[in-house]
Amino acid sequence: MKEKINTILFDLDGTLLPIYQDAFIKSYFSRLAAKILPLGFEKDAFVKAIMAGMDAMIYNDGTRTNAEAFWDIFEKLLDVKQENMMDMFLDFYTNEFDEVQEILTERVSQRELIDDLKSRGYTLVLATNPMFPIEAVATRLGWIQLVPEDFALVTTFDNCRYCKPSVEYFQDILSRLGKKPEECIMIGNNTLEDMICEKIGITAGLVTSNLENKNNYDINQFTNGTIEEVLKSLLK
Repeated sequence: MKEKINTILFDLDGTLLPIYQDAFIKSYFSRLAAKILPLGFEKDAFVKAIMAGMDAMIYNDGTRTNAEAFWDIFEKLLDVKQENMMDMFLDFYTNEFDEVQEILTERVSQRELIDDLKSRGYTLVLATNPMFPIEAVATRLGWIQLVPEDFALVTTFDNCRYCKPSVEYFQDILSRLGKKPEECIMIGNNTLEDMICEKIGITAGLVTSNLENKNNYDINQFTNGTIEEVLKSLLK
């Protein structure tokens, strides 16, 4: 007997939130640098440390949290201590980071969509690549009139030990929720990072509105379209 879909995993950037990753990274980096560099850091060294920290999270092997992986390399490269920097980072994510919404490709509210799915009994997961603290995720959710509490699980750099496109990232979500792959669908806009969940049996739907397809995959191998079209097709 075929398992009934009861759980929906949503990517954030480019899926629920209409942005392109490259524009997001550019705006994010410039605003973060403006906040941190006045402390006396050299720009190239700071950017190198941030990039190295992101790589450390992407290639995390599960032996530590993504936050631990990030701070370990960041502290070493800049000769700083996490406890001396954390408050400033969190202040940035709850204040200046909000200005990054300038790069939205359109202004949308996902409130109605999420409320409808919750009213129909679906378990919702915000399966955003866990490279940020919850404060940064909450700020971005606010741009589409959502809050972290709308989801049964939000993946952050504090609570994850893997990143997309690692299949272990998706396996970890399943084990936390006690779900089977056949009970879940993943909705995302990145042909590699999001669609890789199909390798462990989670059905994927590809949102093409802000498509990220650097691998030039044939997108027709996936159910694809707008977020509404993909959901309608996969939940019928």
